Amino acid sequence: MMTLPISRSHHSGLWIGVACGMGAGAFWGLVFLAPELVGEFSPLQIAIGRYLSYGLIAAALLAPRWRSIVAHVPRRQWWNLMWLAFAGNTLYYIFLANAVQIGGIAMTSLVIGFLPVVVTIVGSREDGAVALRKLAPSLLLCALGAICIGWQAVAGPSAASPAQQLTGLLCAIAALALWSAYAIGNARCLAKLDRVSSHDWSLLTGVVTGAQSLLLIPFALAFNKADHSINAWLLFGAVSVGIAVLASIAGNGLWNRASRLLPLTLVGQMILFETLFALLYGFMWERRLPTWLEVAALICVVLSVLTCLAAHRKPVPMEPAA
Repeated sequence: MMTLPISRSHHSGLWIGVACGMGAGAFWGLVFLAPELVGEFSPLQIAIGRYLSYGLIAAALLAPRWRSIVAHVPRRQWWNLMWLAFAGNTLYYIFLANAVQIGGIAMTSLVIGFLPVVVTIVGSREDGAVALRKLAPSLLLCALGAICIGWQAVAGPSAASPAQQLTGLLCAIAALALWSAYAIGNARCLAKLDRVSSHDWSLLTGVVTGAQSLLLIPFALAFNKADHSINAWLLFGAVSVGIAVLASIAGNGLWNRASRLLPLTLVGQMILFETLFALLYGFMWERRLPTWLEVAALICVVLSVLTCLAAHRKPVPMEPAA
């Protein structure tokens, strides 16, 4: 018997999934930039603006097909939608916006960059998953990349006090925990829904998140009484709608597609692209080139994904040649 490195269908599905993961990372990287663009608004206001816009757009897109789609969503999945929307969207982004405004994009993206390690370790216990020992090179490269970025973030100058830096770090860690729970829970929910497309699932998540955002408006009004100019509100609205369309609708749709095409261990590695693009946008915002440590970190990120992809290659039997 002869073997091929990988079957055509499996190969095609892997690379389509990887492309979807890269696209989602490119769009999601924008969410790290948004808190800097509208820095005079609180993280709660930024989260409400983003997800209220997301919910309204998602509801408009789902309206013509609402009954047919809802009929295929079991009651248990609605409860899953509620906790996924709150933990993976609203609460996650509140903590992330806090971390960006206090500690900066580099520090925040560093902490979120550990997400693939968390998801990969959890995914290695799934049935049929690649053994964790085969993923060791990928995880090692991921850790080396995170160390490089962390070294640069710690060694660089900062205007924040030690207490503020610690607060920003804790917010980033909380965002990491929430994102990890969302990535794992969302992939498992999609695996059980064979009659709902990944795009429709993303839109349903948007509708639920938008409804939850409405409940948070009174809290935003009570805890933030700052006056903003008309131009500031216009910028806030533009950023909210832009992030809703690009990150929440396009990004989530691509991510859900990747979650269905890739095993959970490889899905975790795709989140590295969010860190890569967030750093790229941060460099552009700060109008500077990356340092040698940051370049080394980006190389480690790319190699980490490639080695993880190689670990998922499955040989398939082939008929002997006549």
